[in-house]
Parts: sequence; structure tokens; C-alpha cells
Amino acid sequence: MTTITLTDPQLIEQLRRDGAGEFRDPSGRVLGRFTVEPDEAPEALLLPPPGFVSPFTDEQRREFRKQVSGRSHADVLRDLKARS
Repeated sequence: MTTITLTDPQLIEQLRRDGAGEFRDPSGRVLGRFTVEPDEAPEALLLPPPGFVSPFTDEQRREFRKQVSGRSHADVLRDLKARS
């Protein structure tokens, strides 16, 4: 793997602030994508990628949060203990 060391403080700050970015060649072709390491910016993990648009409305998301489904933590632990 090739390591590239950035020395431009403004570029470094921008990458840390944004949490992700693309590297392109002069013709505009994407060379790769950059993501900040989790220990550097854990809040970046909570954000969707740049340009993401949710297929759900705010109202639909509020309704989803009200729905309770799945198994309780206690049920999962009980089943795991039973397997061992």
C-alpha cells in the first residue's frame, strides 16, 4: 500500500471536518475515496455520506422510532448462555 503524507494544514483540517472526501486526477476521474479513521472523528460515523438523501420523510422516520420489534437484550443473553 502506498502512503501519502499530507502537509497542507488547511487540507488536513478540511478532511477532518468533513469526515470523508474523494481524490481525483486532473481530468476528474475518481482515484479513491477517503474516510477519517474512527478514533480521529467518531462523530463522522454518525453522519450519512455526503450527498445522501433519505428515501423516508421526517414523519416516516418518527413513526419508525416508535415501533418496537425484535428481541430483548435479556432474551439474546439467555439464548447465548444456553448455547455454551
